[in-house]
Amino acid sequence: MIRSGLASVAFRSLTAEQIVVLASHAELEGVEWGGDVHVPHGDLEKAFRVGTATREAGLAVASYGSYYKAGLSEPQGLSFQSVLDTTQALGAPIIRVWAGGMSAAEVDEQHRAAVTDDLQRITALAEGAEIDIALEHHKNTLTDQAVSAVELVQAVDAGNLRLYWQPAPEADPATREESLGRFLPYLSYVHVFHSEMTDGKTRRLPLADGKELWREYMDIIYGTGRDHFALIESVRDDSTDQFLSDAETLRDLLAS
Repeated sequence: MIRSGLASVAFRSLTAEQIVVLASHAELEGVEWGGDVHVPHGDLEKAFRVGTATREAGLAVASYGSYYKAGLSEPQGLSFQSVLDTTQALGAPIIRVWAGGMSAAEVDEQHRAAVTDDLQRITALAEGAEIDIALEHHKNTLTDQAVSAVELVQAVDAGNLRLYWQPAPEADPATREESLGRFLPYLSYVHVFHSEMTDGKTRRLPLADGKELWREYMDIIYGTGRDHFALIESVRDDSTDQFLSDAETLRDLLAS
């Protein structure tokens, strides 16, 4: 089953309370709470308050979108334990983390080893709390390419390590579908948006414009037979009206 949701980072200018109201109004099913603005790392009181408000509104806390970078954050002062404590206070089943800070095409062996070792450490800590770790699929990380992402998960070899997926704007539809197919055995959630590259710049577009593309992606995702969240992550012009339209498109996709 694929459930609908909102990544709170789509609207950093709104309060957590406003995010809950907006997601409810859009008839979505859950929220991924970001660790930069809405539920800061280490703020356990706020995490508990936001998690409670989310559930009282009939929404699931889908995940905690942290900004912990494996192999980098710990020595820079962001402890994974504080991220894990925040996740538990929030009541989230999954922590999103980043796979280092170098692209798969440019990474050196020292950084790859540091990322792998740190992921082995934090997945063990999270497993003790019955929480999964999921790696963001993003440029300038070891998971920016599908082959590298899968190799990293296999190298860490932890039963609670998963992968997020999102369509790379610079890639053609066939390449996107190929990457999604490679992610499937380890897929947790997907970040939903529609955008295109024009003159080297990414343009956000209404989700309805990419509805047929997303119909293909959803067909592939359903093939896992597991539960997933499809989380709207970015919206054209950061518009709440556009978001409500995108949410309707997402609900239509999942209903069909």
